Amino acid sequence: MKYDLIIGRYGEVGLKSPRVRGRFERKLVSNIKSSIKCDIDVNQARFFIFPENFDDAVEKLDKIFGIVSYSPAISLTTDLDEIEKHLTKYIEELEKQGLIDSDTPFAVRCRRVGTHDLSSQEFAAFAGSVVVKKIGAPVDLTNPKIKIFLEVREGETYIFHEKIQGPGGLPLGTQGRLVALISSGIDSPVAAYLMMKRGCEITAIHFDNDPFAGPQVTENFKELINKLNEYASGSPIRTKIVKYGDYLQKCKDKAPEKLTCVLCKSGMYKLASEVAKREKALGIIDGSSVGQVASQTLPNILATRDNAEFPILSPLIGLDKVEIEKIAKKIGTFPISELNDGGCSAVPKYPETKANLERVHDAVEAINQSEEILKALDKLYS
Repeated sequence: MKYDLIIGRYGEVGLKSPRVRGRFERKLVSNIKSSIKCDIDVNQARFFIFPENFDDAVEKLDKIFGIVSYSPAISLTTDLDEIEKHLTKYIEELEKQGLIDSDTPFAVRCRRVGTHDLSSQEFAAFAGSVVVKKIGAPVDLTNPKIKIFLEVREGETYIFHEKIQGPGGLPLGTQGRLVALISSGIDSPVAAYLMMKRGCEITAIHFDNDPFAGPQVTENFKELINKLNEYASGSPIRTKIVKYGDYLQKCKDKAPEKLTCVLCKSGMYKLASEVAKREKALGIIDGSSVGQVASQTLPNILATRDNAEFPILSPLIGLDKVEIEKIAKKIGTFPISELNDGGCSAVPKYPETKANLERVHDAVEAINQSEEILKALDKLYS
């Protein structure tokens, strides 16, 4: 099938006020053009995309936030004779692809914009008669096996048969910047992805726990960022890596061993708050899911976030492991996260799961956390 263009659609962007909608539309156009070599026309919640390479465009549109669906289409005039001619050829191509034959129940759906001689139902009935005449397929408006779509606008008609689901969400870069804590595990990359889907630009912080974790962990983090950047059209992820082993050693030497994980996470939030100030970010993302590991029980979540200076957003907080893994597999981060080489050896045998806030404050003072975090900030690199 030789297509002329791709019709892209947005969802909740259309619910915004005219001023906000216009800003979001402009950002979405910019994001599309940063990923795909193309020309774009925007008209009434539709993006008419004319790409240089159709296969490349279809692959990349699947990863541009703000697009809820898209359709490769052919373009023609609103003249009925021309519609009949091109629709007949279109059905021939679908028949060659095995998508329709004389036994295939079909329906025609028509969307009309502007003033025309025929109503939407009349256009659909006309197109349906063309299909029946060409191939003899039965009409089934209730449960069709294939749908043929006509979109009729001023002077233009578009024919297509697919509405390919896009990622949805809001255009990346419309909601400000967040700092994301990203390990090499399964959860945190998914959390970052979900906030990118809500339009947030990302600065990713990775904590290099050497000697308590091997170098492969940091390499996996870099691979995860490469994968997430496939969804970062127009706003590539900024990365920061911090040498965190000295801080962990101080926690083990100067504080109760059971509190190691609590102090580790508390320090991460403290450091992320400092990075957020530098990055002019508006919050911190983490991959917490209630009860999944020791630092993510409700008492420990309270204790670890006590000294954070920014809102902490946890989009996975109510999801279980199966649900999180399903998203990770869908976005392509799961195989990379599976390469972890054993986790962190600083984790105590019996970690605290019900941290007492006063005891945590005492431990924070014992390790002189603020000073240790400043030292770690000096070891920050991209």
